[in-house]
Amino acid sequence: MLLDTITPQTGTTVGVAMPISVVFTNPVAAKARATVEKHMKVSTSQPVAGAWHWFGDKRADWRPKSYWPSGTKVKIDADMKGISNGNGRYGVRSYTHTFKIGDDVRADVSVTGHTMKVTRNGKTVRTLSINAGSAQYPTWNGTMAVIDKQEKVHMTSCSVGISCDKGNPNYYDLTLPWDIHLTQSGTYVHYSTGDPNPGSGSARGSHGCVHLSMSDAKWFYGQVKQGDPVTITGSPRAKAPADNGYAAFNLEWNQWLAGSASGEGTTTTL
Repeated sequence: MLLDTITPQTGTTVGVAMPISVVFTNPVAAKARATVEKHMKVSTSQPVAGAWHWFGDKRADWRPKSYWPSGTKVKIDADMKGISNGNGRYGVRSYTHTFKIGDDVRADVSVTGHTMKVTRNGKTVRTLSINAGSAQYPTWNGTMAVIDKQEKVHMTSCSVGISCDKGNPNYYDLTLPWDIHLTQSGTYVHYSTGDPNPGSGSARGSHGCVHLSMSDAKWFYGQVKQGDPVTITGSPRAKAPADNGYAAFNLEWNQWLAGSASGEGTTTTL
């Protein structure tokens, strides 16, 4: 049994909503999960309550009960040597990642108000005009921690299951700038050439993304980092599933604990 990935990467500075996400190369049986959890020790520079939660049998995420305190230093020691996955495989090595929680940057999107309020450490920095999804393609509600960001992303309607037919009015094949990645299913905050001046005046719906003007998109790109929470309200759609990217805070704490083998615990002190 080997770990495939641990996120965040060592040496990174992430936002207050970032879970620790561990992906295994092979399935971990339910009977082995409590032991595996105990061998994935989370230590912090100040005590933080949290728990593991399994998404299927290959992914376990650890999140704090509420957002991380800004400035916290975090270490995960995943000592898998000799640990059984319950399916006849055993770990052969240990893994250590250390990272830090940066400034508390949050973005709150109102779909109906066509606004996105950006705060840093509790103070409003700017309120931007946005357009979110259309009635046909509504944006996910809920809190999504930023997965990553890229200066340019090639986006196609075919890749997200909307349409692969060039004659379809919803077909698109575009490379767009200043992209903040929110879900694995393809939700971004970005600039769109088809919606250059978003806000209540244009009210042009997207295919589920959040659109900003070019200057606002570039500004927002410079503000956010992996793990910063973007919270969307007012959409007719449900909250994004907690494993569609890093949307851990879309589960209530009791729902989160229901997916844990060892329950709530407090981190050991670094």
